[in-house]
Amino acid sequence: MADIDHIVLGARTLEEGAAFITRLLGVAPQPGGKHEGAGTHNLLLGLGPDCYLEIIAPDPDQPEPAHPRLFDLDDPATRTMLEAEPRLLSWVARTPSMDAVMARLGPRGGTVREMKRGDLAWRFAVPPQRQDMDNLIPPMIEWKGERAGRHLHDSHFRLGALEAEHPEADALRSALEERGLGAALRVKRGPHARLIAHLRGPDGAEHTLTSG
Repeated sequence: MADIDHIVLGARTLEEGAAFITRLLGVAPQPGGKHEGAGTHNLLLGLGPDCYLEIIAPDPDQPEPAHPRLFDLDDPATRTMLEAEPRLLSWVARTPSMDAVMARLGPRGGTVREMKRGDLAWRFAVPPQRQDMDNLIPPMIEWKGERAGRHLHDSHFRLGALEAEHPEADALRSALEERGLGAALRVKRGPHARLIAHLRGPDGAEHTLTSG
């Protein structure tokens, strides 16, 4: 089985992403770090011990990476969207057995990459480009040792629910169930692909992040 590890907010710059979240939630994300060789860096907001929000942006201090940046950050349509404001881009699912998941999925699971940031290390598998149903089928992550969420300050916000809309809702449900994620994401049919995260504040108020 797999679980939601974190949700991903894209931004043109980390400064824009931090300002957006601070305005929306009233709390500031904490420093993350650089993804060396991947061309990105991040900020993080703890959503309890088992989940967090990642703000990710291209890192201007790194050379252009050998592979496209994660979460379609290099895609012209994504860049245009982020010029308006930061947006929810994707989510990442945590598995304790990456090899078993990849053996079951075969080429549809993507290529497993070894990644690290500071003292953190993980294995990461992104579905092949254009086979992720508009970022609604999540990358899979297997942490080596402690995961990032365990090192974050608790913002006292929680991920109440994660929802998706897609014209091919049945196909999306099947792909999620194949990854052990049938209960992680509420899926319904809609005219366009959309990811919606409902965050609940310490006062009980709900705040929504969406991809569109």
